[in-house]
Amino acid sequence: MTENTANYGFLAEWGLSILVEVDGARILVDTGPSFSAVHNAQLMGIDLSAIDRIVLSHGHADHTGGLREVLRRRDEIEVIGHPGIWSPKYVRREGEAEQYNGIPFSRELLESLGARFNLVRGPVYISEHVMTTGEIPMLSEHEEIESNLLVREDGALQPDKLADDLSLVINSDFGLVVILGCAHRGIVNTLRRAQELTGKELVHAAIGGTHLFQASDERVEKTVVDLRSMGIQRLGVSHCTGFRASAQLAREFGDAFFVNNAGTRLTLP
Repeated sequence: MTENTANYGFLAEWGLSILVEVDGARILVDTGPSFSAVHNAQLMGIDLSAIDRIVLSHGHADHTGGLREVLRRRDEIEVIGHPGIWSPKYVRREGEAEQYNGIPFSRELLESLGARFNLVRGPVYISEHVMTTGEIPMLSEHEEIESNLLVREDGALQPDKLADDLSLVINSDFGLVVILGCAHRGIVNTLRRAQELTGKELVHAAIGGTHLFQASDERVEKTVVDLRSMGIQRLGVSHCTGFRASAQLAREFGDAFFVNNAGTRLTLP
């Protein structure tokens, strides 16, 4: 519903929000940075008062800043995430002082608007075939978390290990479908976690942010090799993938690749 780029007539913002309809449930993965998700939902004829759950992929503002506006449009709702979403997160950009980059609202405010937080470190099963990944092990040798992402602990800024980074997994008959937020802990690590949870090897689709916009060509090339080994049939990138990495992925995956921007609708398989 929201992304850095947009189809004609839709709003684009740096961030991400994806609505998933599966097993009779409407699951909103992330809420974008402010009001664009709500605006675009209206244009797409999506009734936000009818969503069943919200999943927060992690606690950065560009994925949580639209939460207040979404909550204002419905009654009480379960919000699934990791306890680390409430950590005080910061980002350090070159030549600038550290900036706060965490959830821009208090928990008390969001709960007063109907949010009922379900925050656990492990996977959450929404239905028999739909679950969150929970914490994602860092197993891939070529994936790492950017050093400019920080968290305040014991009064000092430390590198953020992004333990709260998670994704939504759909275990379908035709393979796994994984909805990514930013994949800060690596798209390959995330997909391998989905395989581990489900016992299924074939990954039919990965859709969302891949956090490759600062990745080297070598890392992207190794990512391509790993994705091919998983049998990817659809690769819909968004947000933090970056134009250069997107171009590499488009060249490698051809018709299987698409840019999942604001206003995109997709039915699988």
